[in-house]
Amino acid sequence: MSARLSPFIVSPDWLETRLGASGLSIIDASWYLPAHNRSGKAEYAKHHIPGAIFFDQDEIADKTTGLPHSLPAPDFFASEMGKRGISEKDTIVVYDGPGFFSAPRVWWMLQIMGAHEVFVLDGGFDGWKAARRPVTSKTVQPEPATFTPDFDTKRVTSFQDMMQIVESGEKQIADARGAGRFAAEEAEPRPGMRSGHMPGAKNLPATAFSENGHFRSLDELDAMFRDAGIDLSGPVVTSCGSGVTAAIITLALESLGHRDHSLYDGSWSEWGSRTDTPVVTGKA
Repeated sequence: MSARLSPFIVSPDWLETRLGASGLSIIDASWYLPAHNRSGKAEYAKHHIPGAIFFDQDEIADKTTGLPHSLPAPDFFASEMGKRGISEKDTIVVYDGPGFFSAPRVWWMLQIMGAHEVFVLDGGFDGWKAARRPVTSKTVQPEPATFTPDFDTKRVTSFQDMMQIVESGEKQIADARGAGRFAAEEAEPRPGMRSGHMPGAKNLPATAFSENGHFRSLDELDAMFRDAGIDLSGPVVTSCGSGVTAAIITLALESLGHRDHSLYDGSWSEWGSRTDTPVVTGKA
């Protein structure tokens, strides 16, 4: 019996046979931490999947928050998508370099802004190139489109909401940072930020959700949540360092049919940099 897979993941074969199809939009959402020593924008300029546009997560963002790549306002997001030839009615495939690092963040943004047919490419662009599939350096010049936003506010958790959740324990918190940062055994990569985690949070490192660029099966995902102490019958808030890899947990939850969840957009960049937020250390 073959493994049950996420309905939000498409294979390279699926995408390659549809390149150039009407109503298909492809987004390169590659974004990296300084430690990765990679530039998504530079790599896109060198090679990308034919027809793909580049989504700059630091530019298509709310720059008034003082936090990195905050979720933009719906009208601004819709305008930027329209300029790039993307409609909420399109079938949209998002990818990044390794497969499941930054692409799920843009998948999540598109979903909460009103797009319904949004998928992530399994294996990422690294896997695509390794298989010698079509690539190009040609600049994409899309025809402008109309993206009509339908913003789902329930899928975003604010700082005020997060304070209430931590105080009341009314929702489970799933933290996608690495175990060392979660336990305060490793320093945060951003200066001036405390280490540790929110009281009551459970650690589900984002890197555990895929292997060699391939998203884990539904059975494996289910076991991961249960092993971490997350009750899938209850509400969940996802968090990480800056709101990017939290979307990997969100993708896993959606894949399992879990719908009562939201993403804390400020994540640890906001929580850990303040002095009025409770922080605990240790693995539990």
